[in-house]
Amino acid sequence: MSWQTYIDDHLLADLGNGRRLTSAAIVGQDGNVWAQSDNFPALKPQEIANIVRGFVDSGEIAQNGLYIGGTKYMVIQGEPGAVIRGKKGSAGVSIKKTTSALVFGTYDDPVTPGECTVIVEGLGDYLINAVLLMASAEGQEKDLCQFCARDYAWISKKWSCLFSDCSLPCQELPALYKTYLMLCF
Repeated sequence: MSWQTYIDDHLLADLGNGRRLTSAAIVGQDGNVWAQSDNFPALKPQEIANIVRGFVDSGEIAQNGLYIGGTKYMVIQGEPGAVIRGKKGSAGVSIKKTTSALVFGTYDDPVTPGECTVIVEGLGDYLINAVLLMASAEGQEKDLCQFCARDYAWISKKWSCLFSDCSLPCQELPALYKTYLMLCF
């Protein structure tokens, strides 16, 4: 699965009645854009640097504001080291930090902050768990899939599902693992 698929099929999925996030992106913590919606604002290098620092020490970003493509958002409730949320009028943004990327979602009425949070943080948690699952199997002959508790075989540095009838999310791990290899090795 490509990074763009996560944007198009997950972050920008229809929430019902034609409602969806306004824009979304997956950006490396180094500032490289992995995938984004057409209308996601262009991030400035200093904005990314400030966001990454905000995950370590939220004081500066809370005091000075969160900037996304030159638009200033007031920082609201978040989770230290994991999530930064911003609001500007009826619009807002959620940013979830993963192992090596930032998952962004922006919204405006009628989408609620809670809906944005569920979508962005859900995908971020999925990516974190997928990488942890893959990393935990390095050097092992077998590991259990966290989704279906079936064995996965570690063969020649790629995942191979031992059960082709499995329809749970773990079926996507081979594509995720290829991306993991490109980023980490």
